[in-house]
Amino acid sequence: MGKLIKLLIFLTIMGFIALVGYAYVGPFFGADFAPAQVEIRQPITLGAD
Repeated sequence: MGKLIKLLIFLTIMGFIALVGYAYVGPFFGADFAPAQVEIRQPITLGAD
């Protein structure tokens, strides 16, 4: 049972390292993580008396 827990912890750590590595190296291979930038304007009415 202890070996299974150690394996799960090891796989979790390796997955986290792989995810961080992909976030840094991904843009060099064509992965674009930036959201589409669109200007949004909405009129508001202030209820100041």
